[in-house]
Amino acid sequence: MTFKKSLTATLAGSVLLMGILSACGGNKADNNSTADQGSTGKGSKVTLNVWGMGEEAKSLPKIAEQFEAENPDIKINVQPLPWDTAHDKLLTAVASKKGPDVVQMGTTWIPEFANAGALMDLSSDIANYPELADSNFYEGSLNTTKYDGKTVGVPWYIDTRVLYYRTDLLKEVGYDQAPKTWDELKDAADKLKARGANKYGISLDVKEQTLMFMFARQNGSKLIEGNKPLFNEPQFVEAVDYLNSFFKDGDTPLDLGIDIVAGFKGDGILPMFISGPWMVKLINDQAPELKGKWATAVLPAKENNISALGGSNLSVFQYTQHKEEAMKFLAYMSKPETQLKWLELANALPSTKKAWEDPKLTSDPNLKVIGEQMKSSEPMPLLKPWEQVAQEALNSFEKIYRGQSKTQDEMNSFNKKATDILSK
Repeated sequence: MTFKKSLTATLAGSVLLMGILSACGGNKADNNSTADQGSTGKGSKVTLNVWGMGEEAKSLPKIAEQFEAENPDIKINVQPLPWDTAHDKLLTAVASKKGPDVVQMGTTWIPEFANAGALMDLSSDIANYPELADSNFYEGSLNTTKYDGKTVGVPWYIDTRVLYYRTDLLKEVGYDQAPKTWDELKDAADKLKARGANKYGISLDVKEQTLMFMFARQNGSKLIEGNKPLFNEPQFVEAVDYLNSFFKDGDTPLDLGIDIVAGFKGDGILPMFISGPWMVKLINDQAPELKGKWATAVLPAKENNISALGGSNLSVFQYTQHKEEAMKFLAYMSKPETQLKWLELANALPSTKKAWEDPKLTSDPNLKVIGEQMKSSEPMPLLKPWEQVAQEALNSFEKIYRGQSKTQDEMNSFNKKATDILSK
């Protein structure tokens, strides 16, 4: 998710916003802060306020019911928040020191809110809950829960990027399997483009913030070292040139204005693309006629085939009065059997490695590929101003693929802007 505002710019205004919300008589769950919850006597229940975001929040109460059945002394109060308002809502909670006990955090949100002291350090508590052991999770996903040497969350669900391709069309141009290297990917795209007018080899989403960084990592770039951006170094520049070659050679379209599933089916105007696990269901639902004619594969490699890692974590709000109960909930949500139930309810992929051994995942070839790619997936740099850097990357790449700037010149400019952003 992207941030609408920076924490420092909006914190003061959030206090005012809290007053407005209260005056407007918002949802009771808004005002049932952690300070208002708890046991009032022997036999009473502790209420945990859990803030969930987006579509997945709609399924969370079903999991909560199962948790309550196993923990009858704890009641879960789920408050769903739209992603586009959740960030400001969290700012209000930080400013007022009243809010949820447990909160869903987009992986890129962790640095901002951890830096503000809004997320409880769980480092000393993890050992008391076997379900939360670091060894249970993929390293890349685990990295998104760390900040400044502290553990401020646990991985909840994950996603990464893989290659989607039309097996029948690739076979027609000499590929019995997915391209495995950068050279093969470019060659396959060239040959698919050569099928004729209004046909392309691959779709590259120029609005995808991770695209340049993902390919740069595959070319050996460290992106940033010691808060110093390396965006004008050879490894990064070569990766941008490689991406731009698909545009220069007409392998990927500009401003086509066609839905990716529509371009993927039929004659396969767009026979290859890179995207996340949610596309599996979309293709199955919207293009059932393609059954047996498409597949997924791990990304082609250069120095490596590192993909971008996303998803969400669960964190404990710093100002909760019910840390023990909150930790129980996090542990429950991290059980492999809970994560598999969550897969059924929300179509969200498990963060625990043990869950990926279940036949539900190993028997599905596409999900199996996603699990394999997870072994080589990393989050974007966990820095407070990363959103600004990523936006500048999109602006710079647009100048390159539209032919307005030379790659090295534009990367020099981008690197200077990133240096200024990171030095603030």
